[in-house]
Amino acid sequence: MAEVIKMPRLSDTMTDGVVAKWHKKVGDVVKEGDLLADIETDKATMEFEAFQEGVLLHIGVAETESAPVDSILAILGEKGEDVSNLLDSNNESEETPKKEEKNISSPANNSDNSSFETPKKSVDNLLIKASPLAKKIAKEKGIDISQIKGSGENGRIIKRDLNNFNTKTTEEKIVSTNDMTMQPLSQMRKTIASRLSQSKFTAPHFYLTSEVDVENLISLRQNINQTLDEKISFNDIIIKAVAFSLRKHPNINVSWSEDNIILNENINIGVAIAVDEGLLVPVIKNADKNSILDISNKIKDFAERSRNKKINLEELSGNTFTVSNLGMFGIDEFTAIINPPDACILAVGAIKQKPIVKNNEIAIGNIMKVTLSSDHRLVDGAEGAKFLKTLKTVLESPFLMI
Repeated sequence: MAEVIKMPRLSDTMTDGVVAKWHKKVGDVVKEGDLLADIETDKATMEFEAFQEGVLLHIGVAETESAPVDSILAILGEKGEDVSNLLDSNNESEETPKKEEKNISSPANNSDNSSFETPKKSVDNLLIKASPLAKKIAKEKGIDISQIKGSGENGRIIKRDLNNFNTKTTEEKIVSTNDMTMQPLSQMRKTIASRLSQSKFTAPHFYLTSEVDVENLISLRQNINQTLDEKISFNDIIIKAVAFSLRKHPNINVSWSEDNIILNENINIGVAIAVDEGLLVPVIKNADKNSILDISNKIKDFAERSRNKKINLEELSGNTFTVSNLGMFGIDEFTAIINPPDACILAVGAIKQKPIVKNNEIAIGNIMKVTLSSDHRLVDGAEGAKFLKTLKTVLESPFLMI
């Protein structure tokens, strides 16, 4: 018996999913555990496996198209099985067929019909067999409904026909006179826009910047890399130093709730990683209990799997503090937007050589700027400054945390 596979809810905030790629086509045999499709959620692109067995009889969402959670993603069943009734019952349950033909003539008492003429295209659209919902969707998406072949009863155009209609070619041709191409927003980009806008305009940000002399940090990294076969980065040591400092300042490791301040017992540090679609923030759980080498290995693994779309949602949640490092791109200093539900985020700049005063003499030092963005509802200026002072001390004397 045929069985509907619905668009899964792959994250707690997911409302729609985009099929990035189908790994099976209609007619293929699907076994339990087979990779069925890649689905782009609001957080990442996830691999979706089949939990049933059968022949793929119907694909409900074309590649690059989006569909709401719980809508028809696919149908599996026996070869040659008729699924039309199953499709109609799932897609048309909220639709009530209405009379499609309308009287388009002028009022009976009006002798001049020319003033009531309706364009031929509008007349054709009125005569096309389509459900009211299908017409509404076509209007919202700017689709010429006359180009669509209906799959409902007697060729009637229904909701799924609009969902399956491939507008990719049309979208790629939307170019203005200034040679600007319209590129549809990905689910990830929509979520980034929504979450960061909410953070920026809900949480009152304030910023504290400190210069750090990282001469000893450079020496520590060189010694470790000369001793071990595996190499660590400056970012690995910085994350360890942040975790060490958070343990001494628990009031920084907090989250906002409408009625309470959430004091997080665990120190879980989100690490911002750039991917082609936007930004992912996998989380190092209990970072203060991890060695620098452990942190290094986890970040390398996160980075590789993030770019290969193998990261899972559990690894993208639970952060209590975030580190964003653009120093590797040569950025001297920047401010970062707080990553909810954190109270703070640390922006790390590049290491630069500059004149400094040391022992009452001018010398060349290696300086790195770090900027703490804080939610003023949770963290006061003095508390943020104390944390930053501890972090500066640890980064300038990293042996303190080893």
